[in-house]
Amino acid sequence: MVGVRRTGDRHPRTVDPMNDKPGGTPDDGSENPGQNPFKGTPFEQIFNAFGGAGGLGGAGAAGLPDLGQLFNQIQFLMQPHEGPVNWDFALDIARKTVAQAPDPTPSQRQRDAVADSVRLADHWLDDTTTFPSGVTSTAAWSRAEWVVGTTDVWKVLVEPIAESSVQALGGALPEEARAMTGPLLGILGQAVGGMLASQVGSGLGALASEVLSVSDIGLPLAAPGKAALVPANIHEFAEGLDVTEDDVLLYLALREAAHQRLFAHVPWLREHLIGAVADYARGIEINAEGMQSRIEEQMRGVDPHDPASMQALLEGGMFDLPRSPAQEAALQRLEVTLALVEGWVDEVVGQATAERMPAAAKLQEAFRRRRAAGGPAEETFASLVGLELRPRRLRDASTLWGSLRTRQGVEARDGVWMHPDLLPTAADLDDPLGFREDATALPELSDEDFDAELKKLLDSPDGE
Repeated sequence: MVGVRRTGDRHPRTVDPMNDKPGGTPDDGSENPGQNPFKGTPFEQIFNAFGGAGGLGGAGAAGLPDLGQLFNQIQFLMQPHEGPVNWDFALDIARKTVAQAPDPTPSQRQRDAVADSVRLADHWLDDTTTFPSGVTSTAAWSRAEWVVGTTDVWKVLVEPIAESSVQALGGALPEEARAMTGPLLGILGQAVGGMLASQVGSGLGALASEVLSVSDIGLPLAAPGKAALVPANIHEFAEGLDVTEDDVLLYLALREAAHQRLFAHVPWLREHLIGAVADYARGIEINAEGMQSRIEEQMRGVDPHDPASMQALLEGGMFDLPRSPAQEAALQRLEVTLALVEGWVDEVVGQATAERMPAAAKLQEAFRRRRAAGGPAEETFASLVGLELRPRRLRDASTLWGSLRTRQGVEARDGVWMHPDLLPTAADLDDPLGFREDATALPELSDEDFDAELKKLLDSPDGE
């Protein structure tokens, strides 16, 4: 656990936020001096735990909890940080999670193998899509390097969720409690930022142990054009398959290069996915009564004097909030778009390997099952942050793209990505063979025929 530097060993005095008098007793003539301002709110149980055996609102309560004790119990969460998440703390936890298993730095031979595989993959994909190569550089990453290399994008994805969670939790307090306890709310905000950092760090560390490439979960997690693979995870994944590791590496390079083409030449797609995450965050709602019960249940087993007990609380998804209707709608949009991205990649890679790689069919099935089921790391991150990062409808999306290509050609299939309004919907995935069934490709016209049709258009009286 990580602490914060403090000047001296003295605890700060207990101060009344209203009149700044020692002792923590409001000088307002109220009938219940020292009454817990969080009583009846989702935070009552937290401060009961930190306030000692007597609690804050029960018999014998002597006012607000001693702030010195509070600092002692949560000091590892209170490191100074900007924004809703303490990212230094999160990355430290992610690295420690990764370090629990060997994480060798990729050798020069592995880096060369990745670069060669991506180069060959791009050559094969030239025949299967109208999008040109989007790769500008290649990399072979360790698990720790994956964490560092994707952090900037994770900040964009996670911070809206974290900020909305903190605001919603603060908003669950009644107005009089917020007015009385401004300083404590600031402390609580720091603590919540530390808790969220702990959860996010654990999730990223677990994901790093499973991801095979930088685009493995469908989101653009690295700088544009950066095709990066994780050789240590690829080696472990290949051990469970009846194919050579070279074939696995090439197949992954094909998938990575296909992702890079799509994100490079569909400029709105990155913001579309990130926008869906932001919509998800804006939809966070807190039911004060329900949150009270949830926190009380999780806090019953917490001993504020036992750091291991507090760590168990942090790893238990304390802020795994029930989804609101707005969140459910945003999540469906996100999952459909991820399915369409993964389905398109599945389709173009299938075409590129059909006549070239005998093991491709087996690898395709293995990846479909892996993406549809999700691994323990993805489940961990979903429970901590509330986002499902796997497309459950990959097969339907792949079938849709393949059917469209068969009926109307590669240009029509790739042309759907011209604008988000053209994308298939969840209803279209219910009937993947029927998507744009009534649309036909434009007929090929000679120059003479084109001129004739244009003349008829211009001569029509109503301009139609």
